[in-house]
Amino acid sequence: MSQFQLNGQAVTVDVDDDTPLLWAIRDTLKLKGTKFGCGIGMCGACTVHLNGRAIRSCVTPVRAAYGQTVTTIEGLSPSGDHPLQKAWIATQAPQCGYCQSGQIMQAATLLRDFPTPTDADIDQVMGGNLCRCMAYPRIREAIKQAAAEIQGASHE
Repeated sequence: MSQFQLNGQAVTVDVDDDTPLLWAIRDTLKLKGTKFGCGIGMCGACTVHLNGRAIRSCVTPVRAAYGQTVTTIEGLSPSGDHPLQKAWIATQAPQCGYCQSGQIMQAATLLRDFPTPTDADIDQVMGGNLCRCMAYPRIREAIKQAAAEIQGASHE
């Protein structure tokens, strides 16, 4: 049995310590926003936050979350009004949408580290999150739009 905070709630999961965090989230806790992509930590579809940092949940054992804080796409903003979520809709960033929860979770840490990201910042931080539909220009546009909204809100 392991306990951790998931999207602001204390949870307990009864899985083997080596179970990938992804499967504890999807199968045991029934949150389906985090996606399985490659299973080897290369594509980013499974990206969640562990203590505020983007990680690949498909290669992170659930034991790494014990006593920690995990945030999934469902917990980024339960009402769907996070600036990134709104920008994703406004720019029509997703095409098939499969990778988008991982993209948004990675972008959230990008904007924390680079509040006004350059194209180079976006390429560096987002480069490991793959999109088979090649929606990268719209993803970049959404990130910049969200950054502008966040910056505007911080100056009010």
